[in-house]
Amino acid sequence: MIHKRSRRDALPVNAEINLTNLIDVAFVLLIIFMITAPILQGGVDVDLPEADAVPMESSEATIVTVTRDGTIYIDKAAVPLSQFGEQIKRIAGDRGVTVRGDKSVQLGAFMPVLAELQKVGITKINFPLEPIDQ
Repeated sequence: MIHKRSRRDALPVNAEINLTNLIDVAFVLLIIFMITAPILQGGVDVDLPEADAVPMESSEATIVTVTRDGTIYIDKAAVPLSQFGEQIKRIAGDRGVTVRGDKSVQLGAFMPVLAELQKVGITKINFPLEPIDQ
């Protein structure tokens, strides 16, 4: 009796992984992360003052922003000055704080924010600047 092999038995096992699809997915994810990373870093949009300064290293600091009209933001949430001290102490903890101020902000609107930071004991403070175009 001749035993015929079924079609299923005749096919060899192919255990190779098609890398083309995996590479395509990896490149798409890389492009997405490259586009979204700068957007996620920001906080509130302000015009930073320009100066000839060394670029800061990226950090995990809490971002405090003082806008042109004097509004204070912690990350993206507006906070009144009366509640700023307790809010920033709770949010920032021992991490540093990056204070971003619009270049048109009066010094009088900026100093109460720094005074509150000093009161709650935050000593790691960064001030980002835009580099001067040469």
